[in-house]
Amino acid sequence: MATRKFGNSDAKNKKWIKEGRGSGQNAEYKPWITVRDLPSDGRVHRVFGHKSQRTHHLLSDLELAVFLLLEWHQDVIQIREQFPLEIDTTSQIALETGIEHPSQSGIKQYMSSDFLVNSHDQQQPKFVLQAKYAEALDDARAVEKLS
Repeated sequence: MATRKFGNSDAKNKKWIKEGRGSGQNAEYKPWITVRDLPSDGRVHRVFGHKSQRTHHLLSDLELAVFLLLEWHQDVIQIREQFPLEIDTTSQIALETGIEHPSQSGIKQYMSSDFLVNSHDQQQPKFVLQAKYAEALDDARAVEKLS
């Protein structure tokens, strides 16, 4: 079965930035990618978060499980899903490590973390999580992008 590639044009990226995607705190945060933005290959979830007082967009059952663990962890203050990484930073990291930056039709794509989490833990007040199934680790490109 053929797989569809997901990619944004420069115009769509600018539109999403103008909409405030990937920015805001708590109830005002807007995820970079929503469940409506991707072709459905599996189950997606829109779940209300009591800490954030907003609906979270989760792209898999695994992301839902991670979100629920974070939502009920007493040290977690804020959970932002589908958080975009700065394209200049990811491009520089790709260049330095010799990894090809994700692109679609010659347009560099924004990469996102599954979760950006703020916590009361003074050792790790902010951290990023990627929720990937074990099968994804069989894909060399997927592992390369996680590095």
